[in-house]
This record gives sequence, structure tokens and C-alpha cells, in this order.
Amino acid sequence: MSSVNTGAFIPTTNVWDVSEIYSTDIKSPEFKELLVRLYQNLNVMAMGVNNRDAGLYNTSEFVCGQQFFPDPALTSASSVTPTFRNVFRKVVNFGALPDTTGKNVAHGITTTVNTSFTRMYGAATDPAGFSALAIPNSDITLELDGTNVTITTTADLTAYTTTYVVLEYIKS
Repeated sequence: MSSVNTGAFIPTTNVWDVSEIYSTDIKSPEFKELLVRLYQNLNVMAMGVNNRDAGLYNTSEFVCGQQFFPDPALTSASSVTPTFRNVFRKVVNFGALPDTTGKNVAHGITTTVNTSFTRMYGAATDPAGFSALAIPNSDITLELDGTNVTITTTADLTAYTTTYVVLEYIKS
């Protein structure tokens, strides 16, 4: 993986003249060069696809395509080679927000001393009032422990009956 901040963009400027492909002798060096260039283009596309952040939000654990820097505790002298760490994503269908209290919903993630959460965020929707709230915000706190996602509100937000919390984490 390159350390250059270029993004995972697949080039679109390669143009192949089909008539040249048909007229090239398959035993010629030009044809072999064509095959090498096609392989290189496929490799660039595969690397671009593999380095993307997938837009799948599922209620089961999913490797989302994000990668975090290697574990800082590892060095080139470690018995384990430092490598980028995969980020896992899981969505918790939280249900309705509480009324000026805290509410716990099990997240179902097996956490260990090697689990580190990288992002926790969500949104709640009031389908009758056609409004939505970002979580967390000034009226809503979002917390997590080894078993539950906890949302605490400072106002009656029970009209927000659809709430999704997205958890992203690494296991290193």
C-alpha cells in the first residue's frame, strides 16, 4: 500500500484501438506487450477496488475496506510484521430514542483488550414529524462498553423511533 495520499481512483484514460488488437500477430513482441499492459491495467483496477471504503452498512460485522496504520507497538524487530489493520463496521438498530434517560442496546461485538473503536456515530428519524437528528449532538450522548451501546438524551425524543448507530473498530 502506497503512503502517497492519492486516493483509490482508477485511471480512465487508457484507450485501446480494437483494430490494432485484431491486426497484431499473437506471436509478435507487440502482442506480448499488449498483454502486459492489459495485466497492469487490471492490477491497477484491482488495487483501486480493494482500497476503497465499502458503502455496506450491515447489522453483522463487515470488513469495510478502511485500513489503519500498523500497531504502534510493533516494530521491524518484532516477531510479527507490522501491517495495516482492517477496520470492521457494524450497525446497531437501536430503535426509539429514550425520554430524558439512558437506554442500552446490545451491540453483539466480541470485544477484547485488542479491540479499538475508531468511529461511533448515528442518526435518529422521527417518521411522523419528518425530521432527523445526528448522534451525538448537544442533546444526545453516545457511549459504548463491552456489551452495549448507550444513548442518553436530555429531552423527550421518543418520537424519533428509528435510530441507527454505526460502530467502526479494529482488532489488533
